[in-house]
Amino acid sequence: MKTIIETKNLTKIYKEAGQELVALKNINLKVTKGELLAIMGPSGSGKTTLLNILGCLDRPTSGFYKLEGEEISQKSQGELAKIRNQKIGFIFQTFNLLPRYDVISNIKLPTIYGRGQKVKKEEILKLLDKLGLKERAHHLPNQLSGGEQQRTAIARALINHPSIILADEPTGNLDRKSETEVMEILKKLNKEGVTLILVTHDPKIAQAASRIIKLEDGEVI
Repeated sequence: MKTIIETKNLTKIYKEAGQELVALKNINLKVTKGELLAIMGPSGSGKTTLLNILGCLDRPTSGFYKLEGEEISQKSQGELAKIRNQKIGFIFQTFNLLPRYDVISNIKLPTIYGRGQKVKKEEILKLLDKLGLKERAHHLPNQLSGGEQQRTAIARALINHPSIILADEPTGNLDRKSETEVMEILKKLNKEGVTLILVTHDPKIAQAASRIIKLEDGEVI
């Protein structure tokens, strides 16, 4: 299988009050196209830091990161923003929906920066239908359940047709029923060929993955 993500000796050091905090230390990782990878570890182990670097939201202090064969760890902020919009979809624990925008408008947001052309309403409605949200197209986030909000966030992550989805505790704020629904959607997307990297502290959620890596104190154990 083709390698879509590769890191070599990836290290991230933060400087706070004159002291160095090593968040990641010599991470060597390969992710193949179409894989469903779970990243586990206790709070403070470096899971979110790693996800942020893989998602081009942050840069490593040292080491290399190749995305689809291209070295990107030293690219400019503008170049990283372009890569994020074209290749990566994000799903967060807190949904991050804009409260004054309805479901359709929230889903449209990434296309403003990513496509350079308007997304058709029919395409959004088709995606909403696939996620069981078509009847909620014009609802505001506060009119949706937690599960519906997360499904809206998944639709937003998919609208630019990314090759990779990064999900940071995507079921963390959901009840069991909604958690099951969201995981079924993510597993189905993965079966359709989307590469999915999932950060979770829940072993039950991690069981959906084809591979699990565990971080502790910034290192793969």
